[in-house]
Amino acid sequence: MRFTVIPRFVVVGLIAGAAVLALSLSTVSSAPQKGQLHLVKECAGTYTGLPGGYCTFTFSSLTQIPVNSRLTYEAADNVPIVGLLDSNVVLDDMTGNGNRAVGRCTLDQETGIGLCTFSDGTGELTGFQARLVVTCPGNGTNDTSCSLDGTYGFSPQPPR
Repeated sequence: MRFTVIPRFVVVGLIAGAAVLALSLSTVSSAPQKGQLHLVKECAGTYTGLPGGYCTFTFSSLTQIPVNSRLTYEAADNVPIVGLLDSNVVLDDMTGNGNRAVGRCTLDQETGIGLCTFSDGTGELTGFQARLVVTCPGNGTNDTSCSLDGTYGFSPQPPR
């Protein structure tokens, strides 16, 4: 039986290279995801102005919010100010995997312009944050689709 002696600098180099590779892979996977977000929601027949009404996303530029995800409203229209929708909302990706985000949306129904903000979520939407300007061409009354445009990010979560 014959043993081969490997020089120490080769062993140290291999260990250092493996450590650098492992560190770079962990850095890439934990890098925060952020950027521009564009969504289009359709509300015809599903949003009645009552609590529990919802809109369905027909376009999404973010994979964590797939097409057919829902935005469900907690409050009714015109409460407490006539012409203003101001409601807590839940964004649900409808996969049944618990991928949801919580936020708030406000829409001036006279101008069709509003704002939705999201502060956190669960599942694939854990740490989700967004600030989206809402534009509804039909002034938020008889329109069936609205665009939501702005920025998003995923905040780092503490170890569990």
